[in-house]
Amino acid sequence: MAEEKKKSMFPALRLILLAAVAGALAGAVAVYVTSRPAGNNGAETSATSVSEADVAACAAKTDIAKEVAASATGDVAAVLPADPPQSVRALAFNTPDGRPMTLAERAGKTVLLNLWATWCAPCREEMPALDALQKELGGEKFEVIAVNVDTGDDVKPKKFLAETGIEALGYYRDNTLALFNDLKKRGLALGLPVTLLIDDEGCLLGHMNGPADWAAADAKRLIEAAIGRAG
Repeated sequence: MAEEKKKSMFPALRLILLAAVAGALAGAVAVYVTSRPAGNNGAETSATSVSEADVAACAAKTDIAKEVAASATGDVAAVLPADPPQSVRALAFNTPDGRPMTLAERAGKTVLLNLWATWCAPCREEMPALDALQKELGGEKFEVIAVNVDTGDDVKPKKFLAETGIEALGYYRDNTLALFNDLKKRGLALGLPVTLLIDDEGCLLGHMNGPADWAAADAKRLIEAAIGRAG
């Protein structure tokens, strides 16, 4: 039993170390782009662009956020409850066909929003698990939105997705890092990957920095708990 426990620790430790390195790199990149304009994703990402009603509605969901986050165990134990829940309806990025969008367009659907980059080793490791989660649970009530934040053109991100065999995830994109910087200002992003659990009204319920096995049973229970609390 001791030997099995020892073996099970190694993958987790390896992912934690990779996440730390990615966090340092992402922090450096974020500092580099802080003075850049909002970018070409064509939508306002400021927290002030949501209505007072949205803010109040989300803030009232503190107990729901805690209840959902209580389901975050095992492989997703690092997910923290939003305290307080905030509206993230205005978070902006581009759709797979290059059109600007905000999370408000996903009203009525629980969303797992993940930011990733090809240079982020733990991001690359968890991408197949995110793809598997979307394959199994994605539909009218839930979607994994994995947003690539590589700067530059689409060549490297698309090559990575093809080589990794990603099939179910849409190619969402923000090559300006405006989205990452928005989350950083909100105190939600320390590095990459960063993942947000958002309810069907655009309210943040939970968040985590670092990778997770999103295809594991623990992750599915968390998502199902969030979907179950949808309005």
